[in-house]
Amino acid sequence: LMLIGAMTALWFHFRTNAGEVGWKPAKVVIPEVATNVMWITALFACLMIQWAVYSAKRHDIQHTAVALGVVIVLGLALLNSQAYVWRKIAMPVTGDTAYNSMFYAITATFFVLVVIGVVYAIVAAFRYIGGRTKDRETISGLALYWYFLAAIYTVVWFTVYVKK
Repeated sequence: LMLIGAMTALWFHFRTNAGEVGWKPAKVVIPEVATNVMWITALFACLMIQWAVYSAKRHDIQHTAVALGVVIVLGLALLNSQAYVWRKIAMPVTGDTAYNSMFYAITATFFVLVVIGVVYAIVAAFRYIGGRTKDRETISGLALYWYFLAAIYTVVWFTVYVKK
């Protein structure tokens, strides 16, 4: 949380001090539909992980497995959407301003956090489906992590994609 907060503060600092050169390169067009769908996907992942917690609390292995599977698929969808945005904008990492570097630094950090969330969901699914049904703290921790991801992406989405 502190890392994303610091990166967001740097983003606004560099944007404020861009001056005559400008902040965002003129040729860069960010596909807003993909970024908005990413935000909706992150929120929907929170709903699905809450379903997994609810099902695990009631010892419902089938619904827990389905919910965790949906969370994994939604996490992969987030990764795919971010890769699409990177491919679509085709912007070099370095440029005339700090925009290029900061854009990739913030979005790549979120990308890595989502990769960690997907791996965490896979591990939780294997543990729960494998018979550790009394260990519900793993799924509750996973839910907390996905809530964190949704909150972080809301900040990243607003800062990088909406305010530009």
